[in-house]
Amino acid sequence: MGTALTEFALSRQRCGLALPDVAAEFGEELETVKLWDRGDAKPPDKVLRTLSVLADFSTQCGPANSKEKPRPQTEPVIRPPATEKAREVNLTSSGYTKPPKIAQLSARVASARAAVQATPMHRYSVISLFSGAMGLDAGLDGTGRFRVRATIEKERSCCATIRANRAAGLLPDDLIIIESDIRDVDPHVVMARLGLVPGELDLLVGGPPCQSFSTAGRRRTTQDARGALLWDFLRFVEAIQPKMFLMENVRGLLSAAINHRPLAQRPERGGAPLSEDEKSGSVIRLFADDLQQIDPKYHMDCFEVNAVNYGAPQLRERALFAGNRFGAQLEFPDPSHGGPEHCALVKDDLFTAPPSLQPWATLRDAIGEANDPGEVIMDFSPRKKQFLSRVPPGSNWRSLSIADQQESMGKAWHAKGGRSGWWRRLSYDLPCPTLVTMPNHASTSLCHPTEVRALSLREYARIQEFPAGWSFVGTAAQQYAQVGNAVPVRLGAIAGGVIAQALDRLTERGWQEYPEPPEHFRTVYIQSHVRTRRWFKAGETFVWDDGGENGERTSRAPVTMRQEKRMAAA
Repeated sequence: MGTALTEFALSRQRCGLALPDVAAEFGEELETVKLWDRGDAKPPDKVLRTLSVLADFSTQCGPANSKEKPRPQTEPVIRPPATEKAREVNLTSSGYTKPPKIAQLSARVASARAAVQATPMHRYSVISLFSGAMGLDAGLDGTGRFRVRATIEKERSCCATIRANRAAGLLPDDLIIIESDIRDVDPHVVMARLGLVPGELDLLVGGPPCQSFSTAGRRRTTQDARGALLWDFLRFVEAIQPKMFLMENVRGLLSAAINHRPLAQRPERGGAPLSEDEKSGSVIRLFADDLQQIDPKYHMDCFEVNAVNYGAPQLRERALFAGNRFGAQLEFPDPSHGGPEHCALVKDDLFTAPPSLQPWATLRDAIGEANDPGEVIMDFSPRKKQFLSRVPPGSNWRSLSIADQQESMGKAWHAKGGRSGWWRRLSYDLPCPTLVTMPNHASTSLCHPTEVRALSLREYARIQEFPAGWSFVGTAAQQYAQVGNAVPVRLGAIAGGVIAQALDRLTERGWQEYPEPPEHFRTVYIQSHVRTRRWFKAGETFVWDDGGENGERTSRAPVTMRQEKRMAAA
């Protein structure tokens, strides 16, 4: 009794294709194709889908080489070999004659591939936590590979924004919106509402509130209740057991300590040595250890990136944590965009060709020069506008007279750092600085390049690259906070592409775990530290953080492009 044909072999025979044909058309080794045919290895889904479509063509229009009569499977058939070298040998030694319609075969395969590409790809299921205005989710949705099934958000105005965009058809009409503090939500109840069982969800995403880890303010880390929300995210991972998770946060989380000791009490100021919980990075080390306690198979990669390096018109550093329970190690792409000096070779690597980068997107790319601010603007007071009117585009407080600086900044004028946002006026020619929740503060001002006003909400949304028609609900302050706290949509799309590719590979593997998972968690720095700011003084242009005279230079070349660190689990 003969062995049952594999799905691959059956589709191949329906197409009238020999094994070398398949190897040649799909660029695979002949031995690999033989493994597929015997069932000793699983071919990629894309190959199976292509052969399936081609088989349908053959059924309707006849075999690819219609002049040949069907032969028994045991009868040898001479076909075009898989490689050009083998083709030359075969042509001279075996009397091989090219079938008259081999060109039709290639055309049919091309048509089949086009049909596969036109077929909607599988959308992976997503549950979103701490969703806010759904910038991260909008990015995932933009890939066409994900479908958000449920969202959990505490803020009423954010939930109203989500409902408004669901009603407008910009979110799935069956999206479940849970308006509640996540600490009061049982993940098992969420799964029950979605008809899911543990291990079935494809992706869990979220960005726990980040203020306690931000380097922009005083750190409180996990002593702050908002810092403890990291472990609520982990609680959902433990209960739902998603195939993958994606957690985003501020870059400061990577260096945050579980317990923060004031600077005045640290060892360098005469204090006692730091405990393990007071050391830099202890938060993420504990998070990684607790993830391993949930399931030793979980692996997590931490990527430190900047949205501007991937085409966003905004400088925004983020930490992305991608985890999976199959032992897969993910790779985030290198930057695709850069400034004029960012194509220089990385130091200590004289043999690597400089990357081919597109220029950074700028504020002009995002909002143009058309006067279309919309109706929602948290504007400056008349007093603030008096000072900002004296600041040229691309500059800040340093363009004011000494008397105006001292009068307008008070004690902050004597500070040694953290003053670049004072009386800041943007430039059309540079990427926008990181959006803040309130653009009309003197110390973090985001003044329009040519008008004496703050950036409008509509301009905020364009800089974050929300989809056209995306609306926001709430007071002006609430709407600005929603957009300012959002993950840049483009960054969500880039991360989504990485996750989708990883899920596709696992699908092709039949969800088998990788035999040798990485030994340690990783943090990967990918040129996240970018400087572009400048100011004018006496008609000259300066780079703000080194004080040197640089002519027309508006950015600094990177010292490190990519750097990896391993974190050993306890």
